Amino acid sequence: MKAVRTPGGYSFRADTRSLVVVVALLAAALTAGVVLVGSGDFDIAPLDVVRTLFGSGTPQQDFIVNELRLPRVLVGLLVGAALGISGAVFQSISRNPLGSPDIIGFGQGSSVGALVVIVWFGGSATEVAVGALLGGLATGVAVYLLAWKKGVHGYRLVLVGIGAAAMLTACIQYLLTKAQLVDATRAMVWLTGSLDGRDWEQVWPLLALFAVLLPVILAYGRPLRMLEMGDDAAYALGVPVQRTRTVLMLAAVLLNAAGTAAAGPISFVALTAPQLARRLTKATGPNILASGCMGATLLVTADWASQRLFGESKLPVGVVTGVVGGLYLLWLLVTERKAGRI
Repeated sequence: MKAVRTPGGYSFRADTRSLVVVVALLAAALTAGVVLVGSGDFDIAPLDVVRTLFGSGTPQQDFIVNELRLPRVLVGLLVGAALGISGAVFQSISRNPLGSPDIIGFGQGSSVGALVVIVWFGGSATEVAVGALLGGLATGVAVYLLAWKKGVHGYRLVLVGIGAAAMLTACIQYLLTKAQLVDATRAMVWLTGSLDGRDWEQVWPLLALFAVLLPVILAYGRPLRMLEMGDDAAYALGVPVQRTRTVLMLAAVLLNAAGTAAAGPISFVALTAPQLARRLTKATGPNILASGCMGATLLVTADWASQRLFGESKLPVGVVTGVVGGLYLLWLLVTERKAGRI
């Protein structure tokens, strides 16, 4: 950790190891993205993909790269980063490695919102995305209010969220039983979580949301780090605890809901990315940038695996992240139990 002073007289502290990890993860995410863009029925070498991105490819390569595959990969990178950052925020707020949006109900809330639009209104893809966004936001507000008792504390938030997740899962099953066959099939495809068919219509809203929310979360990085020491310690250090928690929860809920709206409920990325990032940086605090880069890397790598490792039976990316994330969750539970924390 060293102090860095800018020409304008501002200064901040930088962790060299964390910076190296962020750069390495960003490079890994971009490399995986280039490889994924080149993968498909018509393979394109990574160097040719890079040339095409800079405008030096053939007309055929330009169409395949820039129109067909690049939007899908950008959605994967942005959704993975959104899930990783939202997971890091919630795990820091709850001071619990299980405090992930897909564990404490926010992913299920987005799913209920999307299924209501599909089953009851037969909405378009855009309307389904809006429904998922509103469902996730409504769930976040409800969990926050139910967990409030002279403030919102970490374990209470996790417990209320797990209860909300159980009820919302029941709602999902109910909606599926009431759906017509075509709508039920469409709903099941959406619930699996996939990047198939994603285009520029999903990219631009995600970019706009990132441009607004990421600076807000980074600006609250220091208070969030103080919250990990407990509310009393944060109050003593001058942190407005409830305002900080409210702003960060709102930003994290919006990121998670936007990612779910764009690609469906991609499970376990929000749970695993912050923990893996923390193990690499070995730094305290939420590791916002490292978690975002790790989430992006995990999702595009899982998408590549879903397309290339199962022959002609290509799997939705949500299936791959679910299998890997489930194994990680079991390992995390065993580790926490041995440490006496659960």
